[in-house]
Amino acid sequence: MADILPPNLLQERPRTPAGLLSNAEKDRLIERGFLGLYRWYTARSQETRNWNADRSFDWRHLRKDLPPEVVTVMQGFFAVEQYAPDFTSQLVHLVRRSHGRSHFQLRWGSEEEKHADAWENAVLFSEQRSPEWIAEYKERLRSQTWELPFPDAIHNLVYTVFQERATQLNYLNMMKIAQGKSEKPHLAGVSDPVLAKVAQTIAVDEAAHYNFFLEGVRMYLYYYPERTLDAIKNVIGQFSMPAASLVPDWQEFSETVYRAGIYGPRDFQRDVMQVAFRNLGIESRKALEEGIRKTREVPDFEGQNARTTAIFDTFDYGQIEGDVRRLHVKIQDYEQEIGFDKLDPTEFIENPEVPRQGGQAADD
Repeated sequence: MADILPPNLLQERPRTPAGLLSNAEKDRLIERGFLGLYRWYTARSQETRNWNADRSFDWRHLRKDLPPEVVTVMQGFFAVEQYAPDFTSQLVHLVRRSHGRSHFQLRWGSEEEKHADAWENAVLFSEQRSPEWIAEYKERLRSQTWELPFPDAIHNLVYTVFQERATQLNYLNMMKIAQGKSEKPHLAGVSDPVLAKVAQTIAVDEAAHYNFFLEGVRMYLYYYPERTLDAIKNVIGQFSMPAASLVPDWQEFSETVYRAGIYGPRDFQRDVMQVAFRNLGIESRKALEEGIRKTREVPDFEGQNARTTAIFDTFDYGQIEGDVRRLHVKIQDYEQEIGFDKLDPTEFIENPEVPRQGGQAADD
């Protein structure tokens, strides 16, 4: 078509096929979704998870005879969370033009800071590391800087989904050990109510973080399916936990975590990747990679905003549309409670690119 248009009409040709959303409009809708989600998240966080790392736990009664393996794991958790200032500053800078995302990262950072303080308290009150040792260890940790694993916002957003789920799993399994429920012989009978409460409290935070980032990826998956699926494929292909290259005794920590039944490669496959895939309507890693390959074989719309249909066979688009609609209902309910709905409401706009059958909506 472009070859036979007169040169004077080429400039007038619309960049977006008729009936489709422009990238600018998609970006606006995603940003409004993030802003509404941030407002809802912050209110809920302040109402239900407003704990303090010093006062919310009975530190004096933390066991002083915890097994060395448990203390090693606590030390590793403390080490990773020490990079909260880097995690926060790098991500805020990356998304600083987005109100909802940048302000959420500040809120997220304040919650991660509490995790760092709580795990430091756990190590200190175990009395198996001296205050001097902890101070020197922190200095070693903070002498290095954590850097973003990916250069762009969408890859880092996807990364945080898998990272937060993996972190939550680590803390939940530590909680089980502290509740005396470990199936490992060398940890049988270990029980510490204070440690169990610490791990559970932080795990609840990590679940909230996972859900925020998950909702964000769902919005991207709804409006930019091909780009988002490609980012998911890239992230899981090179995933590693944050600060693995910075913590000086990472090898000992990771081996101890594995032997304790807290986290390992099988846990990532079964309880992180597959859980996230299920929440994103993706059947499996193989299905994801095959779907992306087929999509790239479909010719695009003469070089302009391709409307490819093969990508919609890669995941359950109806599930994602239903999830995004429900997110907007939650945001709208919150806006009605505050009064935003009268002045500046958040609206859900359907993505017309998805193939429909018999005129039905994707989640009908």
